[in-house]
Amino acid sequence: MIKVSDLFEVKYGVNLELNALKQISTGINFVSRTSKNNGVSARVALIDGVEPIAPGTISVAGGGSVMESFLQTEPYYSGRDLYYLTPKHTLTDSEKLYYCACLRANKYRYNYGRQANRTLKDILIPSPSEIPKWVNNTMTDISSQMVSLLKGLSG
Repeated sequence: MIKVSDLFEVKYGVNLELNALKQISTGINFVSRTSKNNGVSARVALIDGVEPIAPGTISVAGGGSVMESFLQTEPYYSGRDLYYLTPKHTLTDSEKLYYCACLRANKYRYNYGRQANRTLKDILIPSPSEIPKWVNNTMTDISSQMVSLLKGLSG
């Protein structure tokens, strides 16, 4: 087991207020502390001078729905008490999803209104060498089955 900060750069998000932003259907994802819809609460207009958080990071709610963790596949802005994790070494999307589950498994530590703000970086998670082989194999199997199915439907 290793600390989250040994595997990921832990950073506080952009800290925007959704009610102060212009919502548009074709905008940038706005990720908040919700446990629904991969954490995305809305889509908002691009803000001059505010760089969206890069895709491929893991968003983690430090408050609200504490420890809700999602792999973000598109650039996004974030609300308050939201952290994002950037891997220090290359990880597959399957491995990142595995770590989302590992982070969520620590949710019980933050009941009764406690937040993960100061302790997130120190939570223990499995090291990359401890990731079960099925994590990458399962996604590969599912992907190849989907490709076969889609080819069957089109041909």
